[in-house]
Amino acid sequence: MDLSNLDHPKFTVTELNPAPKPKRRWWRFGLGVIAVILLAWLIGRSGRIITAENTPWSSRLAQIVGINPPIPTEDPKDPNPMPKKEADRLDFLLLGIRGDDQKSIETEGGLLTDTILIASINKTNGQTALISIPRDLSIDMMVYSAKGAPVQVTGKINQAYERGLAKSDGLGVAQKIFSKVTGIYIDQVVVFDFNAFQSIVEQLGGIDIYLAQPFKEPTQWGYEFSLPAGNNHLNGQQALYYVRSRFSSSDFDRSRRQQQVIAAIKSKALTLNMLKDPNTIISLYKTLRNDIRTTLQLWDISDLIKLANSFKTNTKIKNLSLTTDNLLYETKTAKGEYILLPKGDNFSEIQKALAGIVSAPN
Repeated sequence: MDLSNLDHPKFTVTELNPAPKPKRRWWRFGLGVIAVILLAWLIGRSGRIITAENTPWSSRLAQIVGINPPIPTEDPKDPNPMPKKEADRLDFLLLGIRGDDQKSIETEGGLLTDTILIASINKTNGQTALISIPRDLSIDMMVYSAKGAPVQVTGKINQAYERGLAKSDGLGVAQKIFSKVTGIYIDQVVVFDFNAFQSIVEQLGGIDIYLAQPFKEPTQWGYEFSLPAGNNHLNGQQALYYVRSRFSSSDFDRSRRQQQVIAAIKSKALTLNMLKDPNTIISLYKTLRNDIRTTLQLWDISDLIKLANSFKTNTKIKNLSLTTDNLLYETKTAKGEYILLPKGDNFSEIQKALAGIVSAPN
């Protein structure tokens, strides 16, 4: 099949019963810092996450008491059905956006996801897998919002959250799309903008990374941003530039840098033992209350802290980036747009590989 004549791959998917109401959890290696951030942010959640997606008071009440509207049933012929929730794993989708202010939305694609990561954690032993998905992966899927409205996502997968927002369900639509593409049931979704990322690193007092080779981005930031080989201590802005730079390298390389920085954040947060510092919680709340959206609820936090404390701090993280070196290939649409497609023109090999990495022992 000549995919160059298509505007997108034809992986039509018909959605599904609503996902079972997820148990509210968060991922292992980020618990040291992210649970603190979410705890701080969730203190002010009642007036924020709902209004962010313009959900009326009746829907808020339904969310609290567990009343859901009828949703179309799953198509038994769906080649990518919604995966089942795994009792022994916690799976989290982390999406980074430029920002949801009006300028970012109108001129910079502020609601398109720049960072797409899935963290999968074994509840029993804390073994963690971190998976990067490129934003140029092209899909053609139809899912249903929480209210039963059809949401078509045709084109690059980084549109999923934005398309869902148009139906007042950005988090829910993203949860379903990424679950169906990867074959991993996404328990929770967190969306953060780059103000939040920069503030996290600053709150930690910076992070430390090691570079085997010098890194240089000569044009993207209006000046030459560079880091030498060896040990580097990065402040918030430097860390942001490091994970976002792409003009002088590929999106695949950027995914690897994002994984490296997240590991550094995890290490620094555990070293500082942030969960026991109320001043940090208050400071983070004031700084980040407008910059994070999540499906997590306030009552999740105590369980998350207990879970974090039950794991060893030296648990290794397995990393996988979907690239053209393994599961993807490059092509262009009929309009000449660069996209990535799964080898075999379906998601079965991706789903098989991800099932292996999240189930294999470290």
